[in-house]
Amino acid sequence: MHFIYSIIVAIAGLLLQIVAVFVPKIKLFVRGRNDVFPTLKAKIKPDDKTIWFHAASLGEYEQGLPVIEKIKEKYPNHKIVVSFFSPSGYEVRKNNTVADATVYLPLDTIYNAKKFIKLVHPEMAFFIKYEYWPNYLSELKKQNIPTYLISGIFRENQAFFKWYGGFYRKALETFTHFFVQNENSLQLLQCLGIHNATISGDTRFDRVASIVEKDNSLDYIARFKDTKTTLVIGSSWPKDEELLLNFINATTLDCQFIIAPHNIKPEQIQNFKTNCTKKTLLFSEKENKDMANYEVFIIDTIGILTKIYSYADIAYVGGGFGHPGVHNILEPATFGIPIVIGPNYSHFAEAIDLVRLGGCISITNSEQLEAVLSELISDSEVRKHKGTISATFVQNNTGAVATIMKNL
Repeated sequence: MHFIYSIIVAIAGLLLQIVAVFVPKIKLFVRGRNDVFPTLKAKIKPDDKTIWFHAASLGEYEQGLPVIEKIKEKYPNHKIVVSFFSPSGYEVRKNNTVADATVYLPLDTIYNAKKFIKLVHPEMAFFIKYEYWPNYLSELKKQNIPTYLISGIFRENQAFFKWYGGFYRKALETFTHFFVQNENSLQLLQCLGIHNATISGDTRFDRVASIVEKDNSLDYIARFKDTKTTLVIGSSWPKDEELLLNFINATTLDCQFIIAPHNIKPEQIQNFKTNCTKKTLLFSEKENKDMANYEVFIIDTIGILTKIYSYADIAYVGGGFGHPGVHNILEPATFGIPIVIGPNYSHFAEAIDLVRLGGCISITNSEQLEAVLSELISDSEVRKHKGTISATFVQNNTGAVATIMKNL
């Protein structure tokens, strides 16, 4: 099975090179991997001490960041290598300051795994949340390199727990220790006879809790907000934007709107701006503009949404009308604001919990959106109550990083 898997991965690599000619995102995926080994040779010397962290994409990187920072603090003489699978993670964080080398993870062939691990020669390896690449894990095991999963989460519908999942279960046997988010994940591992696991919680809570202590000031956002109630719409998709555009155009309530789409495609952003009846400004057009003259501010850039949430009185987090579902609700929650999301959030434990507690509200249609947002905009006491629930929820769930560091 291992041989067949490796052949399939190799064939997939060839097919991706063909698809890359037509699909820009796949082109990044393929071309970015061409530079991995030369980059590692240049930045990691044979006598360097190193620690390797792998993240699938941006969300997993942010989830692992507080652990990376603590490891860097504990092992100041080690070089940190961070790898990404997805372009949406690598392209945004390729210039991060925490890692000594940031690269794409080459496809999981036997050759790539051997060469990558030989060049990195880590003393420890960390996989964040998921991504179980059998050839990489097998090579780490062969070389007796301690390998950890942090903020892991398991569900019954995963292949590990199916009758046909023997090959995938074997990949789990390579881990030195699992740090999982919840009791259910621990029990599922134990059902497989895996007992080298600890419930640590979710490191994202530590990550977002620390954000509040940082400098989140953006003078142009402050000028745009002024003293008005502000709704920040983060990581929105077209379905979210369709509902929100109708509300923005129809509402007579005194409110400012900041929109940071998930995809900053010019045609999608221009379509929103064209159909918005309120005075609208793009981030890319803000220079020499009087921000107070506008009611809608569209962020056609990336990397500043977290800071923008610090100015929000209400947050709408997108993705809840698609699959797998809603984006990160913890970033706005840490600033103590109420959150509105779409109906698809069942894969996200934090969303389930915060909806149950009342800090987050799920809507399914335009009528519900209008009712919820109108109440939140017009009633400061409701906002304050729900915002307190959100902030308390984050604070009550911190501590995962301390647990991981204690048990390493």
